[in-house]
Amino acid sequence: MAARTFDCVVIGAGPGGYVAAIRAAQLGMATAVIERGAVGGRCLNVACIPAKAVLRAADILSEVREAGEFGIVVAEPTVDFAALMARREKVVSTLTGGVSGLFKKNKIELITGEATLTDAGTVRVGDDELSAKAIILATGSVARPVPGIDFGGRVIGTEEAWAFTELPGRLAVLGAGPSGSEIASAYARLGSDTQLFEVLDRVLPTEDEDISKIVARGLSRQGIKVHTETAIENVSSGKASVSFTAAGEQIEVDWLVLAVGRGPDVASLGLDAAGIALSERGLIDVDGAQRTSRDGVYAIGDLTAGPALAHKASDEGIIAVETAAGLTTHALVHVDIPRATFCAPNVASFGLTEAQAREAGHDVVIGKVPYGAVGAGTIYGDRSGIVKLIGESRYGELLGAHIVGTRATELIQELVNVRALEGGYAEVARIVHGHPTLSEAVLEAARDADGWLIHG
Repeated sequence: MAARTFDCVVIGAGPGGYVAAIRAAQLGMATAVIERGAVGGRCLNVACIPAKAVLRAADILSEVREAGEFGIVVAEPTVDFAALMARREKVVSTLTGGVSGLFKKNKIELITGEATLTDAGTVRVGDDELSAKAIILATGSVARPVPGIDFGGRVIGTEEAWAFTELPGRLAVLGAGPSGSEIASAYARLGSDTQLFEVLDRVLPTEDEDISKIVARGLSRQGIKVHTETAIENVSSGKASVSFTAAGEQIEVDWLVLAVGRGPDVASLGLDAAGIALSERGLIDVDGAQRTSRDGVYAIGDLTAGPALAHKASDEGIIAVETAAGLTTHALVHVDIPRATFCAPNVASFGLTEAQAREAGHDVVIGKVPYGAVGAGTIYGDRSGIVKLIGESRYGELLGAHIVGTRATELIQELVNVRALEGGYAEVARIVHGHPTLSEAVLEAARDADGWLIHG
């Protein structure tokens, strides 16, 4: 067995792992990345990036179909699904190729294989044993099993749903969280007969209730049959279709997508041998600097508590590496991390919902305006979107922000930044915003919270 030494070894080349590796190299560390699959991990290859490539195609198709409202007359569009998926592959290869180029630029060694920790605090990959001052665990997540339903045949996960070779005729999605809502919204607009099932009482159940209501209406307008408070059972997958029972009704579709959550991918890491502690939920216990219970070993991203988001993993990778390098770091505040869902309509949020803020005992103030209150909402043809701010009245604190509508995923960042810089809704209300832009809806929501809404 060959023994090799590095300053930093990163296990996993997803958005957490590859960012950690690049930051380590920038700080002068001799760095290696171990990846058993493709560079870029799940996010770039089978999840975030391919999903948004397909969703972007659905967005364009919707815009073309609505062009008549803007005085643009076009023929009824058709979907070349093979070309759509070829572009998806091009997007993926461009971005993963970019990561490989960054590895070369930063002199990061990429090692292909399965990594396992040893009781000696080293990393075993095939016949090699690597030692390092800092080991970063960044292996991401795997699909959680669904009681009573087995993956296989026509029952697939979210990764397979973004890689269809043919546009499904009939599609059912179980789980109306972000992933399930995105899948349903994409394929319904592309032409699939789509049904969305959720065991809880609303779609996007972790979002603010006002936001969920608008999303439900938007999904229904796309022709999606939305079933809330509905479980499915008696699933039977055949060669060309899958059938199941929902609310006493027998349903048959071409594909059933299970989008009901994921768990940490830790099975092959050898955590027990390395003496690394897990929480009751099976996540790796870390402190605010991402340190595990084993000295010199850090864990980031979906392996740890907090939202399972690529940008959270990236920031945690930087924190872990900078801690290992002796720099001063600051723990992430999970509730302040922006969340984005790219269904139609877009949804973005951070912080507390109205219900959470009231349950926490805050003296809550709400600022809420529709996109239609500002000129850009009418210009863009989206008057039904809303910006909703959750504030605390005594000190003007911004406790949370929730946006649904065109470009919500871009608009949220202003409010995240204000929160990070210790500003509140009163400060947002006094910042000059460009006209006519959708950001003016953010401005008006802040003014509403502050008690002096202009356009409303």
